[in-house]
Amino acid sequence: MKAIKTAAVALVAGLALGIVSTPGFAAEFEIRMLNKGEKGVMVFEPDFVRAQPGDTINFVSVDPGHNAETIKGMVPEGAETFRSKVSKDFSVTLTEEGIYGVKCTPHYGMGMVALVVVGEPGNADAAAKVKHPGKAKKHFAELFEALPEKLAAN
Repeated sequence: MKAIKTAAVALVAGLALGIVSTPGFAAEFEIRMLNKGEKGVMVFEPDFVRAQPGDTINFVSVDPGHNAETIKGMVPEGAETFRSKVSKDFSVTLTEEGIYGVKCTPHYGMGMVALVVVGEPGNADAAAKVKHPGKAKKHFAELFEALPEKLAAN
């Protein structure tokens, strides 16, 4: 019992003196997968998220028939890719800095895409050069065009 009290006193004293560090608090973001949203049909809302390493992105299946999957060539070096199941909520903690391009696999050609920027967007040039089908091409062009303004705002 005395050892526990001693350890507790040492921990409190260490925290007070800043010797013992406490883990940072990671943020959580929600991206809804929708049949219809503010920007039209088959959308992620929001379609842009600015996060920091260690933050979690929660993809919420509001409407059935959607998933979230990273796009080849639009993932930072060293980052793990992901693909959720269709019609299921999905959470991913992103640890590598850069741009993550995300698509709904069934609705990619309809423009159901999103951009997640974690920390500094070091792979922005490479990610912007990736080719996309149908309306995804236009949607990503709009997201990349607005990127400098969005980064300055966050």
